[in-house]
Order: sequence, then structure tokens, then C-alpha cells
Amino acid sequence: MKNRRVLVLPGDNIGPEIIAEAVKVLDRVNDNFELNIDLEYGDLGGAAIDATGEPCPEATVIKAKAADAILLGAVGGPKWDGIERHLRPEKGLLNIRSALDLFGNLRPAIMYPQLAHASSLKAEFVSGLDILIVRELVGGIYFGEPRGIRTLNNGEREGFNTYKYAESEIRRIARMAFEAAMVRDKRLCSVDKSNVLEATILWREIVEQISLEYPEVELSHMYVDNAAMQLVKEPKQFDVIVTGNMFGDILSDTAAMLTGSIGMLPSASLDKNGVGMYEPCHGSAPDIAGEGVANPLATILSVAMMLRYSLNAPSAADAIESAVSSVLDDGLRTGDIFTEGMTKVGTVDMGNAVVRAL
Repeated sequence: MKNRRVLVLPGDNIGPEIIAEAVKVLDRVNDNFELNIDLEYGDLGGAAIDATGEPCPEATVIKAKAADAILLGAVGGPKWDGIERHLRPEKGLLNIRSALDLFGNLRPAIMYPQLAHASSLKAEFVSGLDILIVRELVGGIYFGEPRGIRTLNNGEREGFNTYKYAESEIRRIARMAFEAAMVRDKRLCSVDKSNVLEATILWREIVEQISLEYPEVELSHMYVDNAAMQLVKEPKQFDVIVTGNMFGDILSDTAAMLTGSIGMLPSASLDKNGVGMYEPCHGSAPDIAGEGVANPLATILSVAMMLRYSLNAPSAADAIESAVSSVLDDGLRTGDIFTEGMTKVGTVDMGNAVVRAL
């Protein structure tokens, strides 16, 4: 088996802490399953700004394009808030997604039975929850041009952004979502705002066209405001949700909190060939950086997604997910998911526990 290259981007604040635990887990399954994975490291976000003056250096992009998969911690933090907007850490994240054309963001929201009590909703609403949100990631209002802040003739300043999607962008994300639905419960809800936004009138039209290729999948449509309400009211009605960049950003964080903690949820961002970047859904948490209390499980579960989607090692992915479940069965909890009667542990101890379970 040829060696496979994984680029590791620790990022900022808690990023290096959670990445260190995920790498321990990756090293263990690499040995256990003889995966022949080689690791390489690079900088992105604030760490890259400090090292090179740029949030996404060309050297990082070159390494990323040569890799079979990328494992990312988290980027950003108040340390870099005062610099020019185009040089901020978050711009580096957008840049690498665009450079690699990572158009398809898969964000699962899964309720582990051991954590049903941790949700802000009653257990009967979230027990058994298993939603997959498929978010378009390199188009829409976050990338649309023109954009900026301008001064009008009356001297008043105006901020403006452009929300647009081309047919080809909609088709490819719709196909990814339909393919995901085919291996799940064969139900897909497309979320838009076609009652007021022309870009999403086209979105709905194209999704309807693609649905003809997948007659086994039950397709429904929902306006984004209603979708937000329904996620809180009756979340288990959803199986797969497909939506644009901005709506997906908001809805996936909503879905994440249904599960009790965003610290439990991984994500994958894929190109057309299945090469992807894998990262936890949470941010860089500067308020707890360096304290050793961050939850590494979302990053560890991102490793499982990486093994499944990009490295063709589903057995290793299953092993990691089973190990995480076993650790939760043992009552180990980081602070974000801790309740009375459980054993509170820090970042390193949680990572070590998963390695032992493997």
C-alpha cells in the first residue's frame, strides 16, 4: 500500500492542544491498521500571520494540494482582531477552502446516548438524533463580488455584499447531498429563502432538477427561518439537509447545540475527488487556551471522518468512533459535557483515554 500524506494545521489558541490529542489517536490507528500515513505540518490562521505575515501562506497551499487529506485545529482569536480584514486568520481559512475547491461541507449532528441529558432540549426530542447538514462552502455571500464599504453621495457609509450561486455550484452540492441521502434514510430537505432571494429561486429549481436523478430520495423544501424553528421544535424530522454557505453556517451551529456541546461535533470539507480538510465545528476558544480543559473529541472524530471519506480506511474510522463511545460509557467528561456523577478530565487525559480504548 502506498504511503498517504496528511497535512496537519494546528492553528491557534486551543488548536494545537486538541490537534495533539487527535494526532495521538491517528498514530495509534496508523499502527493498528497498518495505514502507512505520513504526517506533515504547516501554518494557517493566526499562527501563519505570526510566522509569515499572511493568514494562508503559499507554502501551506502547496503542501495542502500535495496531501491526501488535511487535519485542521481551529483559527482566529482577539490577538489578531486589530489587523486589516484581508489579513485576519479567518481569511486564511476561506482562502484555503477556495484554493482547494473544498465546496462540500459535511457537518453531522449526532446525539450520543450517553449525553442526552446535556442537550438544552428535553431528552425525548433529541434521543437518537442523527442529522447530516451538507453546506455549500466556497460560494454564496461569503465569496460573492462586489463587496465592501462605500460612501454614498449624501456622505453616509453603506456596507454591501453579493449573494450569488451559479447553476454548476448548485448542481455539485445537490448531488453530494443526494448521494449522502442515498446511504442514509433517503430523505433530503433543501433549505433556501426563495420567497425573497432570486439566488435561491434558482437554487430550488436546480435541486428539483437533480432530484429526478434520485427518485428513491424523498425531497422537501423549507425556508431557512422555518428550518431554524423546526430544528429546535422537532429536530428528528430531518435526515439530510442541504443549503448554501451562510444558511448552512447558522443552521449547523444550531444543530450542533442540540447534541449538548459543539465540542463533540466533527466536520469534513471535500473537493470533487474526495480529498478533504477535516476540523472540529467549534472555534479556537481563546478564553480557555492553555488551560488544558478543551474537549478534543470533535477533533478526534474528525480524524474518523478523514479515514472514512479521504483515506479509504472505514474500519479504522469505526474503531475511533467506538473508542469515543466507550470512553463516554466509562463516564469521562471534559467540562463542556460534565454533569454530576461523571469524572471530569482535561484535554490530555481524554485523548489518552481514547488511545487506551483503541
